[in-house]
Amino acid sequence: MRSLSQLPRLLLWLEALGLLLLMLAYLNSRELIVLPGILATPLAAIVMIFFAIALMLPAATVLVWRTVQGSGEWLQAHRPPSHDKHRAHQQQQQVPRKK
Repeated sequence: MRSLSQLPRLLLWLEALGLLLLMLAYLNSRELIVLPGILATPLAAIVMIFFAIALMLPAATVLVWRTVQGSGEWLQAHRPPSHDKHRAHQQQQQVPRKK
């Protein structure tokens, strides 16, 4: 599987922005920082959490997709391809016997 650094740069920025927003929502909900105006409400913290998750979903989707593609070859390794000559030769040798 490819390295995490080989993700598109936009996805890495979205992931970082989502993490920052998630930390900001956590610090706001614990009242460790004071945000101005409407951003200091509990509803704003909940909205920030959902928005942060939405920002991080594309990168997670790409990682899962690459993992599935990589493991797909591993799962199919025990099956010969349909165009395999050895398989066709075996089928020709298995002539039904008459009793």
